[in-house]
Amino acid sequence: MADYKKRIVDSILQDRLEAKGAVLIKGPKWCGKTTTTVQKAASVLKMDNPETKEQNLDMAKLNPLRLLKGDVPRLIDEWQLAPSLWDAVRYEVDRRGEMGQFILTGSAVPPDTSEMTHSGTGRFSWLMMRPMSLYESGESTGEVSLKELFSEGYDVDGESGLDMDDLAFLVCRGGWPLSVDLERKAALQQAFDYYDGVVESDINCADGVNKNPERVKRIMRSLARNQGTQAANTVIADDIMANEAGKVNEDTVHSYIGALKKIFVVEDMPAWNPNLRSKSAIRTTDTRYYVDSSIAVASLGIGPDDLLNDLKTFGLLFETMCVRDLRVFAESLGGSVYHYRDNTGLECDAVVHLRNGKYGLVEIKLGGEKAIGDGARSLLKLKSVIDTARMREPSFMMVLTGVGQYAYRREDGVLVVPVGVLKD
Repeated sequence: MADYKKRIVDSILQDRLEAKGAVLIKGPKWCGKTTTTVQKAASVLKMDNPETKEQNLDMAKLNPLRLLKGDVPRLIDEWQLAPSLWDAVRYEVDRRGEMGQFILTGSAVPPDTSEMTHSGTGRFSWLMMRPMSLYESGESTGEVSLKELFSEGYDVDGESGLDMDDLAFLVCRGGWPLSVDLERKAALQQAFDYYDGVVESDINCADGVNKNPERVKRIMRSLARNQGTQAANTVIADDIMANEAGKVNEDTVHSYIGALKKIFVVEDMPAWNPNLRSKSAIRTTDTRYYVDSSIAVASLGIGPDDLLNDLKTFGLLFETMCVRDLRVFAESLGGSVYHYRDNTGLECDAVVHLRNGKYGLVEIKLGGEKAIGDGARSLLKLKSVIDTARMREPSFMMVLTGVGQYAYRREDGVLVVPVGVLKD
């Protein structure tokens, strides 16, 4: 408990407990769901405890309400192992008529939802938890607040201490809480252990269907090569056949990626659909991303030195890391992160959109004055085609960089912010 590193989701969880009878926290294994929720829980039921697992599963079928007895908030960890608990929790929330009764955590979508007869609307609040952002793990100074960027008159100021070597390491290490305090070699090993667990076991839990580990590896490797793109399943299949031994068809790719999504390994980014002055056709295909850059690194079997020798791959996986951080920060603001691309080739890496209609445009660049200038021009061009008679102007335009010491505002109004100074 004394070593617990505070998470941005802590305050969100508290707010949700005050507003609903039950809160469901979903997210990938190892991201810290259990460690975080036990800070709030007054009693705990771990459904995957080997000593009591079979007994718990039997009780969930025979008398699920018995498992819900205990001081509140009661944590039910890995609840998806017994989907019948869902309706039991919903029933108890209704019966008790009080807020903050249960916290459910799950690292997978239940493969069989036939035992769940109620949606949970009005009783549950849903919350996504991801691996740590650089601010949570202590690598970002937090001098620039994403929240404050939505405030008028806010200017940026900050100094990052991260260089290329640091960034390459952080992209490879990822945001797994276990890895943060480990020595370099052990820290880098965590993502490979996570990847092995997905390939050999976890992906099969998504739908109860055993999958060929070698095929899983090929698909995950192709997804890693296509980070930040709108590659269709047919493109993934063609990429595998062009780069790997063996064949795979579109349906197989679809089912395997679907399973990876169910265990929160893959989190694609939806398209943003603004009102435009032009008649450009907006691309609606989701953008491919892993929930953490280190999964892509492990899928490719590479390390920091490989990234430093291949700046194109470095840039793609740096973008994945930045998207992870933006999603963590946006969650705390009640917002979401989208991608924009139209048929003219104009695109924006990330659009942070809040529920009140405010939004910010973000281009992600590893570094370099030319790249920053290109990003700024792209942002200004997108701003110019947005129909501000029908929607707001962007609250900010930002080039989020890796290499770059200072945060500052350019003369054209575009912000340049190193990821090493950003927070929620």
